[in-house]
Amino acid sequence: MIEDYETIDEFLAQRSADVEEAVRKAAAAEIMPRFRQLAAHEVDQKAGPHDLVTDADRFAEQYLTEALAALLPGSVVVGEEAVHANPATYDALQGDALVWIVDPVDGTRQFVHGDTGFCTLVALARRGVLLASWTYAPARDQLATAIRGRGAFLDGERLYSGAPDPGRDLEVATSHPDYTTDEQKSALLGLWTDGVAPRACGSAGLEYLAIARGQLDATAFSWEAAWDHAAGILLVEEAGGAHLTRAGEPFRITGGNALPFTAARDAATARRVRELLSDAA
Repeated sequence: MIEDYETIDEFLAQRSADVEEAVRKAAAAEIMPRFRQLAAHEVDQKAGPHDLVTDADRFAEQYLTEALAALLPGSVVVGEEAVHANPATYDALQGDALVWIVDPVDGTRQFVHGDTGFCTLVALARRGVLLASWTYAPARDQLATAIRGRGAFLDGERLYSGAPDPGRDLEVATSHPDYTTDEQKSALLGLWTDGVAPRACGSAGLEYLAIARGQLDATAFSWEAAWDHAAGILLVEEAGGAHLTRAGEPFRITGGNALPFTAARDAATARRVRELLSDAA
């Protein structure tokens, strides 16, 4: 139980390296052996042709569920595939327990197509507050970590998102049209304006990492599944970035957000993107 530690901060100080090891081992055991080796029967559709699941997703989530629960007895796991099987699992985000939020393969479409742009996402939260996160891109051997109040790091080096260069078009990664309602499509059209260069997003986790590294200015996402956003939101925050919903509020992993929402390199950019999204809708 967490009572074995004086605080959650003490747990993270003592065991965050063990979480990192679990993430790396899950990828080594269940993801990378299947990378560019998937058979047809190892790939299925969930909601449609752009919503894929593979044996790598299923078995990596199973591995992480067991490993993370063992590291922190009494915690619960909210994983993408577990929620797909039983949507009630998602309710744990609203409770008092410490919750591991897991996306075993973020960017499954890229993974299936043999592209290296996928990652494994793990975040730890309680009562909707993000405490720590791990973003691991195994095909690129990159690991980004964040602990609330202690900064964001990529392979041990501190990350600072900085601010966009004045006068340059803002590069904004946006949701795929298949994942947007008509109202959200209208809001996203606000980004097609002078001074903004929108593009389709890839793996959400890697887009957040790009923001934290100062390589991407902002995102504009129209869905709020916690496993896609939790790890990256904390990474961006700890690198100096900000996030806002269309209502002008910070994004909540517990849901109920006014969508689309943005995460950005700095607060000024977040406000600008939010205004463009709000004015267009």
